[in-house]
Amino acid sequence: MSMTIHEFGKENKNVIVLIHPSIVMWDYFEYVIPLLEEKYHLVIPAIPGYDPDVKSDFTSVEEISADLEEWLIKNDLGNVACVYGCSMGGSIVARMLADNRLKIQSAVIDGGITPYQLPWIITRFIAIKDFLLIYTGKLGGAKLLEKAFSTDELSEEDVQYAAKVLKMISAKTIWRTFESCNNYSMPKDYHTDCRHIEYWVAEKEVKDRRADTAYIKKAFPCTIFRKIENVGHGGLAPFNPERFARGIERAVKVGE
Repeated sequence: MSMTIHEFGKENKNVIVLIHPSIVMWDYFEYVIPLLEEKYHLVIPAIPGYDPDVKSDFTSVEEISADLEEWLIKNDLGNVACVYGCSMGGSIVARMLADNRLKIQSAVIDGGITPYQLPWIITRFIAIKDFLLIYTGKLGGAKLLEKAFSTDELSEEDVQYAAKVLKMISAKTIWRTFESCNNYSMPKDYHTDCRHIEYWVAEKEVKDRRADTAYIKKAFPCTIFRKIENVGHGGLAPFNPERFARGIERAVKVGE
């Protein structure tokens, strides 16, 4: 497996897996790490295609989920206190729950993308639209991201970070990210043994996530839905790290 895994607090027993969204790198969690690493063993994968240290392309939600599961099992970390994923990362968490290969005690899907329940031809048009939007940003309009997603207002520093990531990632990665997150498969007749699942919806993206929340309700009926006030899509970890850490710790305690 070519995925780079970053670990913090390795001496701690309880494992928390943090999976970043698209158009950012693993350092999306940089403000969260100091708040959690003294108490938890943090496992943060650099998703292929978004890894600044390894030249690669995004593969698929299914393949990345399987690779991450394999790594955790191989390293005796298959008992996970909490797995968190945002947006693209949320897709990976949903697939990991359905795979049910790990002993996941709690899971948080933050604005996670679920497979479209639409005719194939319509999903093609949506994938092309999403690709063109992000690819335009890659060509020099990173500020477009703020308008494209229900996100928080970005500072100039944030826009420069987005521009840096867009410059790094390939057109293939952009295409595969949207194509896979919007259309990944779930195992046949799946179930999960995870005891506690939460789906977080940022206040600014409630309308955008309607189809996703409906899918999750059907896929994992015991899921608890939480609306995160005064936050845009993916805004907790980078802009509200203390609230993020409290939410994760609460999920861990409930799942124990």
